[in-house]
Formats: sequence, structure tokens, C-alpha cells
Amino acid sequence: MPDVASVLWAAIAVIGVAYLIRWKTDPLNSIPTVGGSSWPLLSIISAVNFSLNSKKLLQEGYKKYYGSVFKVPLLASWVVVATGPKMVEEIRRRPDDELSFLDGVEDTMQIRHTFGPQTHDDPYHVDIIREKLTRSVPAILPDVVDELALAVPQHIPAKSDEWLEVHVMSAMQQIIARASNRVFVGLPACRNQEYLDLAISFTTDIVKDATVIRLSPGFLRPLVARLCTHVKTSFYKAIPHLKPLFQERRELMEKFGDDWTDKPNDMLQWIMDAAETRDNSDEAIARRVLLINFAAIHTSSNSVTHALYHLAERPDYQQALREEIEPIIREEGWTKNAMGRMWKLDSFLRESQRYNGIGLASLTRKALKDVRLHDGTLIPRGSILLVAADATHHDDSIYADADVFDPFRFSRMREQDGEALKYQFVNTSLDYISFGHGKHACPGRFFAANELKSLLAYIILNYDMKLSGDGSRPKNVYWAMTVIPALNGKILFKKRETSA
Repeated sequence: MPDVASVLWAAIAVIGVAYLIRWKTDPLNSIPTVGGSSWPLLSIISAVNFSLNSKKLLQEGYKKYYGSVFKVPLLASWVVVATGPKMVEEIRRRPDDELSFLDGVEDTMQIRHTFGPQTHDDPYHVDIIREKLTRSVPAILPDVVDELALAVPQHIPAKSDEWLEVHVMSAMQQIIARASNRVFVGLPACRNQEYLDLAISFTTDIVKDATVIRLSPGFLRPLVARLCTHVKTSFYKAIPHLKPLFQERRELMEKFGDDWTDKPNDMLQWIMDAAETRDNSDEAIARRVLLINFAAIHTSSNSVTHALYHLAERPDYQQALREEIEPIIREEGWTKNAMGRMWKLDSFLRESQRYNGIGLASLTRKALKDVRLHDGTLIPRGSILLVAADATHHDDSIYADADVFDPFRFSRMREQDGEALKYQFVNTSLDYISFGHGKHACPGRFFAANELKSLLAYIILNYDMKLSGDGSRPKNVYWAMTVIPALNGKILFKKRETSA
């Protein structure tokens, strides 16, 4: 009779052989690998290597497999990376029942587990952002500017006779959170510091919980999600700050109905209107408000921090932008039309986003069935497919001197006949994909662009900036597909007089 040890080793051998056969027959194996070995166990080392050297490895894969795809290992899974305009166009055109944007985001952020299935199954807040928020930008921008005029001096309290060192990222998070929430929840909640701190920390809370859940086996994720408490803690701390707003709005909605002549024109009211035929509980509405905060604060604070580092590195850029901004503000005031006339400022933001990026990849999709691409590559069901955004934006065949930050690159391109709109900050294309491209391109980019332009214009008019030390720009941090401006970077500010 065989002993227990022999049976155990035999079982391990059978499981090991079965795993190797499954790995060997996986259709992903036909897709070339960048960043190390795809062999079991060794792929963990490859994933760590990729996470630490992702920018370089994605550029390597882009050059080697241009016009096709390659795969890279993340700690939780493999992802397939597409390159070239034909692939971008194909991914953009593929229907959602083949390559799903929502399921791609869900796989990345684990919203179903961190925040409940409602926001994934019925993402009506996306339509509100795309339609109501975008259409309302001319009407709400004065409120944003009004809030910036109070928030910026509070978080950059510089004087005209001395330089003040400011931790840029934390200051921008506070300013963006406050200006955005002027539009999201209105006064006075947008100035409630406890609520703003929760809205800011909510971003990191989602990332923390999503990372732990994503690293767990699929069958364990519901259990792991219950044990992850960062998002839940922030969520339930935020509700007491929001609940009085909800109650006040409900009372007014019931009192005035369709005859409410001075009905608030803000995100909270749009959400509450849409929720009347859905789950309109305090918790459900708070989920939407905080989720929109997550998208707005994270992306915009990163973007403006990148831009400020470039401005502080080159004071001559500041003067060139002032010469554009000052006369426009004198003529137009702080309006959407004024922001539209600031081609150099628009170019500066577009170039900063091209050069630095929101992330190293974009156009996230999840294959809901086996999909064969135009070059014959099979993308297996369940795979995550991305496009190499950073490598595209640093391709010299697309952008001259692509590794050089050229702030007015796009304003010069707009001066050519027929190109005035094509190279605006908000416009996407096959070779400018920071916001994605096609119907799933970032729906909030029109609001974000005007908010960022207003903020940068205000800072440029009211402050001089420089970097300390040797004056070199703080370096970006890259981890896997993430790009973050230097978290501890500081800029020296000095107040200046302005007539605008």
C-alpha cells in the first residue's frame, strides 16, 4: 500500500503537469512577451521587473511590435498592449459586447467589489458628465473661478517680497477638490475641510482596496472585498457631511416640483433628478458623488502638477503665457470664451499631457469573447487589452523631437489652415490618446480642460514661480501603467501684482 508521502508527491506532480498543459495551450502564449519570461513562477519576477521599468519596456515593445500587439505581466494578470493607428482605430470601433470599456475599468478598479455593483451595472453618472456637465460649462465656470480666487491664495499664501516654498501636489489636490465641488455639491459644502479631505483620500482608498482585491483569486474576491475597509470607512465618514444636503434638496424638490425656478445647476441636483426613478437612498447618491470626485481630483491634480513643474523650470514660459492671458481676461473676463481664445495655454496643457501622460496606456478594454484582430492575433476571452499611449506620444515619426517638451507645439499647429480645432487640448485622435479615443473618451475632459486652464491662468497672472536647488524639474514616478508627478516636489512662489 503506497505511503502518504508518495500519494502526496504524485498528486503534486499531476497538478503541476495539468497546470503546465493549461499554460502551454493558453492562446495568450501566441502573443509575444516583453519584460521577461512568461513561464509559470518566473512570470512573477517578470511582473516585478515590468512594474519597475514599465515606461522603458513599453517603448521597447512598441518599437519591436509596431502595428501589432505584445503582452506584459502585471502582478495580478497579463495584459495585451496594442500599437499603431490601425489598432487604435480597430479597438475604438469594436462593439462593447466584444471589447468592453466598462468591464475593462471594472477589472482595473474593482468598482463592483469596492463600491457595490450599482455603479457598474447602471453608470448613469457617466451620461450626466457627458451631457449635462459639458453643456453647463459656460454657466458654471464663473463659480469655479470664484472658488479658485479664494482657494489658491489659501493654499499658496505667498507674499510679494519673499519666496514661499509650496508642496505642489497636496496644494493642487486641495484646490482642485474645492473648485470641483463648487460644481458638484455647491456652497457651503465645497468649503467643508473634513469633507474635502475625505474626497481626496477616497482616491487612494479605492486604489489600495482595488489592488488587494485584484491580487486575489476570482472566487475569493467577494470575501476579500468585505475585509478591505478603506473605501467603506471613507464612504461612511462622508455621508454625515452630505446627508443634510440631500435632505434639503429633497424637501425643495417636493415643495416646488417642476416649478422650482432657481433650482441648483450642479452635479448633486442632476444626480438626484436621475435617481428619482432609481435607488435614491442617501448611500446610493453619495456613491455617485464620491465616484465623480475620484475621477476629477485624481486626474486633474496630477495634470496641473505636471504643468506647474514645467512652468517653474522655465520662467520664460510664464512670461509668454502672461502676454497671451492678460489682454484676453481684460476683454472677456473669466469666461469659457476667454479660455477658448488662449491657444498657447491650451497648447501648454496638451503638450504637458502628451509628454507626461495620464497613464502609460489608454483605451482599456476587456474581451467578453474571443476576438481576432485585423492582423490575425487572437485576443482570448477575459483578456485586458490596452493601447501604448506614452510610447505613441513619444514617437518621433508622429511628433518632431518627441522627447523634448515643446510648450507651444500645438498652438503653432493650430495656426495652419483648417487645423484650429484639431489640436485643441480636449480633442482626441489616433495619435493623441491620453483621454482615450472614440465614444468612450473621457466624458469629463471638457469641464476639466476649462477648470485647469482657469487655474493655470490664475496662478500665472498672480505668481512668479521657480524651482529650488539646481532648477531641474522633479522626476515623474512610474509604476506599472501608472504615471505620477513627483509626490514630494516643491515650487517656490512669489506674489505679483496684476491688473487683469
